[in-house]
Amino acid sequence: MTIVGAGSWGTTIASLAARNVPVLLWAREPGLAERISTTHENPDYLAGHSLHPELKATASLPAAAEQADVVVMAVPTHAFRQVLAELTPHVRPWVPVVSLAKGFEEGTNNRMTEVITEELPGHPAGVLSGPTLAKEVLAGLAAAAVIAMPDLSVAQRLQSLMRTSLFRVYTGTDVIGVEVGGAVKNVVAIAAGMADGFGTGDNTRAMVISRGVAEMTRLGVAMGGDPATFAGLTGLGDAIATSISPLSRNRTLGVQLAQGKTVDEVTRSSRMVTEGVRASRASRELAEKFGVDAPIIGEIDAVVNEGRTPREAFRGLLHVEPATEGEAG
Repeated sequence: MTIVGAGSWGTTIASLAARNVPVLLWAREPGLAERISTTHENPDYLAGHSLHPELKATASLPAAAEQADVVVMAVPTHAFRQVLAELTPHVRPWVPVVSLAKGFEEGTNNRMTEVITEELPGHPAGVLSGPTLAKEVLAGLAAAAVIAMPDLSVAQRLQSLMRTSLFRVYTGTDVIGVEVGGAVKNVVAIAAGMADGFGTGDNTRAMVISRGVAEMTRLGVAMGGDPATFAGLTGLGDAIATSISPLSRNRTLGVQLAQGKTVDEVTRSSRMVTEGVRASRASRELAEKFGVDAPIIGEIDAVVNEGRTPREAFRGLLHVEPATEGEAG
């Protein structure tokens, strides 16, 4: 198995899978690849956490691709297509490609499996997602995720490669629902973080998360997802974890925006990618395309991409007239 991308989550999945199969992890920086292979640590993203001693890393993308019988893409959405295109000449036919990215492609608003299908036609394309904060998983705390592939039998074969006794991997075929949940939960987490930053309390946070998941569900169903998916690990579960954990980059962004910082100030202070910034614009545009009412998504996009203040956004949301719970608002 080859994992493409040595960020926190890609490295974590690589370390877990190395318990089951030989794994090669691609890191862009040769120095980081050397550290992972020799010291079994990733000091750039997971300092202080030990990796599986059998895990190997390389900075050569062709070498990583040529040996792969499964390719797991763990690069951010903004680099996803470019890295995939560089891989394409070196990947053997019919090798499954699994995305770990939680977001949409900027400009096209494509899901990552749509990008995979465009760049590597004929390859099974799927997604692994769920409430999986990397540092907790790597520390050995119990967690679960879903691997979704169009063909359930392929998902079941991949399931055994990634699961451990404490990392449960469920299977499914709702690729659309899993991807939409993984992307939109980042937007919900920014909103929840803003509520926390204002000190509004647990009732408000619960309201923001639940109404945000309602928007996620409406959008995901309109795009072809299964409504049940959004009540599970990759919808509600991921939204809760990302919205309440201090380890969540998107929640942290929301908190700091509410405290008066700008998006640029927050993102410059960390080498981690905050996918919710890009996902908010794509989610808003997709909601408009599919005729889905999504006031929380719209207000968060206005804050992170248009300069609206968090207080203006919250005042705007409070003026949304509530309907029945299953409807918009």
